Amino acid sequence: MKQLLPALIGLATLLGLSDAQARHAPRVELSVETLHGGRKLPTAWHAGERFVVGEHGQRYAIRLANTTSRRLLVVLSVDGVNAVTGETAAPDQRGYVLGPYQHTVVRGWRKSLSEVAEFEFAALPYSYAARTGRPDNVGVIGVAVFEEQVYRPQPAPLPEIGGARRESRAQALPSAPAAAQEKSLADSAEAESLGTAHGARRYDRAHQVSFRRASRHPVEHSRLYYDSADNLIAAGILPPRHHPRDPRRADPFPLGFVPDP
Repeated sequence: MKQLLPALIGLATLLGLSDAQARHAPRVELSVETLHGGRKLPTAWHAGERFVVGEHGQRYAIRLANTTSRRLLVVLSVDGVNAVTGETAAPDQRGYVLGPYQHTVVRGWRKSLSEVAEFEFAALPYSYAARTGRPDNVGVIGVAVFEEQVYRPQPAPLPEIGGARRESRAQALPSAPAAAQEKSLADSAEAESLGTAHGARRYDRAHQVSFRRASRHPVEHSRLYYDSADNLIAAGILPPRHHPRDPRRADPFPLGFVPDP
């Protein structure tokens, strides 16, 4: 199956892991950053899940980093929609191919091999998924990771000895471990919740390459949720910006004198 290999790929450097990720180092690191400047968006951990804080109208990009020495296929889902094909996302679809220790920045919905429509946070009804009749999984970004099948040449048969042929044993390719069942994705019915809109077009070159999967099932799933700060605070995922002050603690006649302005 033909997959996409981004043309603009950074230096092959092994990225460091955060304390939370170090407990189970991922094959592919998934993060969200501002479209311009590459500043990572604030992230909070809650009940074992990651939550990204976004803002209405903010344009963003998704960074994918291969932390292994193998070539990997990454099927990217945004709001339950494949970011390359626009299909309702499934692991057996097309994705991005990353070489060993390579990383790339996905800046939008893939429109062609030379153009994307920028990712932009917007109110749920204006998200691409909602506008195409698929609002149930708005607010989550996920990846399904596949390793590449490696061909091992068969050893040459041994010569016949005493009229009997000693058969060589062909080594079977180890199948990739099946990924754990993914939890059902959180959905949201609030108009104020964030989704990802189909933003402005921009040049973003990619080209097709071949990739044969080592197994039918992903070797890894990863996901993160996103919403506005107000919604994450209301859900108890982020702490309140400030604690309410008891007005009875104010003193109308505090001791002191008028300071200089």
